[in-house]
Amino acid sequence: MFNKLTDCFTLSNGVKIPCLGYGTWQTPSGDVARDSVKAALDAGYRHIDTASGYANEDGVGEGLRASGVAREEVFLTTKHWIMDRGYTKTMAAIDASLKALGTDYIDLYLIHWPCVEKSHPNWREINAATWRGFEDAYKAGKLRAIGVSNYLPEHILALEEMCTVKPMVNQIEFHPGYYQPELVRWCQAHGIVVEAWSPLGCGAVLSDPTIGKIAAKYGKSPAQICIRFALQSGVLPMPKSTHADRIAANADVFDFQISDEDMTAIMTMPPLGYSNYHPTEAPADTLFGGAYDLD
Repeated sequence: MFNKLTDCFTLSNGVKIPCLGYGTWQTPSGDVARDSVKAALDAGYRHIDTASGYANEDGVGEGLRASGVAREEVFLTTKHWIMDRGYTKTMAAIDASLKALGTDYIDLYLIHWPCVEKSHPNWREINAATWRGFEDAYKAGKLRAIGVSNYLPEHILALEEMCTVKPMVNQIEFHPGYYQPELVRWCQAHGIVVEAWSPLGCGAVLSDPTIGKIAAKYGKSPAQICIRFALQSGVLPMPKSTHADRIAANADVFDFQISDEDMTAIMTMPPLGYSNYHPTEAPADTLFGGAYDLD
C-alpha cells in the first residue's frame, strides 16, 4: 500500500508513476494554471496531468518552470484531442504539446477519447492510425509511456489487434457513486494502470451523508476519503483544485486506512456524481467539422 505522495505505480514498461496526481481539467490557462501547478509542486506533488483539450498546457508548463522543481523530478501527462486523429495529425499534435508545455519529452501521453462506431464505421482503423503515431513518438523518445483514456475493453482489444506496444494506462471516471469495478478489474488483470479523473465526483460526492459520516470517523475531509478510496482500490487519483490549501489537503491521505467495512459502504452507495460522459457517446470530431486521413 502507498505510504507517501511520491510512492509509485509501475507501468508495464517499467516506468514509475507517482501514485497521486494533480489534475487540471477545467483549470483556466494563464495565471490560474501557472499558480495552481506551482502550488501543487510546492505541496510535494510530482505528478501533473493536463490535456491539449483543456487548453491550458502553456500555463501548466509555466507553473512547472516557476516552481523551480527540476523537470526530471516531475511526471507530466498530457492527452491527444479528438480533432488530431490519424497518424500525421497525431505526430503534429505531439510536437504542439511539447512546445506548449516547454519540454522536450512527455512522461505519459494518452488518447483522450476513443473514436467509436457511432461516429465512424471504421473506428478501429482510425484508433489504430492514431496509435501508430503514439508508438513512433514513444520509440523516438518523445514519450516515456503511452496509454488511453475513457476506453472500454472492446476499444482496447481492438487497438491491441493492430499495435506493437500495448496501452499502459487507462484514465477513466472513478469516484464513490461511480467507480466502474468491472472495468477497473479488467484493466488491472491486463497489466493496465487505472487512473481516476474526477475522483471527487465533480464535487457532488462531497456532500453525500455516507461519505460525510466516514470522513468524520477518520477526522478527514470528504475529499480525502474519496482520494483514499481510489488508492485503496488500486487506482491512481488526480484531484483538482485551484486553491492552494485544498491542493495541499488533497495530498494528506497517507496517514490513515479506510476499513474494509467502510470501503464496502462506499462501494455500495447509490449512483452519484456521474459526469454523463460515456465512451460510447464519446465526443465526435464530426461535431467540430473534423476531417483527417489515416496516414
